Amino acid sequence: MKKPTTQPIDPIIDQLLAIGLKKTAESLENLYNSPEFLNLDRVELISRLVEPEYTTTTNRRYLSRLKLAHLSGCPQELNSCTDSSERSYMPEGVVKTLSSGNFIRNGMNICILGASDSGKTYLAKALGISACSKFSVEYYDTEELIEQLSDVKVQSLKDYNKRKKHLCKLDLLILDDFLLHTITDEDQIKVLHQLLNKRAEALKSTIVCSQRMPKNWKAMIKDDPIAADAIEKRATKHYTVMIQSKTDE
Repeated sequence: MKKPTTQPIDPIIDQLLAIGLKKTAESLENLYNSPEFLNLDRVELISRLVEPEYTTTTNRRYLSRLKLAHLSGCPQELNSCTDSSERSYMPEGVVKTLSSGNFIRNGMNICILGASDSGKTYLAKALGISACSKFSVEYYDTEELIEQLSDVKVQSLKDYNKRKKHLCKLDLLILDDFLLHTITDEDQIKVLHQLLNKRAEALKSTIVCSQRMPKNWKAMIKDDPIAADAIEKRATKHYTVMIQSKTDE
């Protein structure tokens, strides 16, 4: 059976190229010149045309999100976050539950607790890397971020508000080494409290990783028990993951 010649294929390919759909143009040309072209039903034809462009675009977006999240090149994988001879994750099945990403869709927070080198950062980054396929994500060392925000606030309130607005719009914010050191600066305490509070109000998810149990956080926030209590409640409101390192038992 000969291909229909009612409309030349070249103008369509040129139009696709003109609007930046290079992969779709290549797919159309390859399909049109293939023996199976006339045997494809309409839905399958559309699918075969769209799939390469979709894959290229989503991969490009994913890589861009990884870069913006400060997670480019990170090797962490959720498949590796399973109970083993080295560590266990509690409560049972929590990693599988979180791997769906529904906690992000529902604006829920995660508090990951465990000793140094227990795997807290690994799990947080693995969740962040997985989330980049669909969500905007950024990963920070808590102390560095709060110090940066405080400095910006002193230099320019306008820039600070712009930066805070950006952070509060992220689908997922990961704060590592949460309250590792004591915060004595009043402004830094306010910055941390505002960030967690505004994200909670916007129903945006935050992951915090800490070596310290939440009951000890108040001691790390000097002279502001109200802010300390609010920070603890925000960070631990939904999921708490405990990673037990079996090598330390």
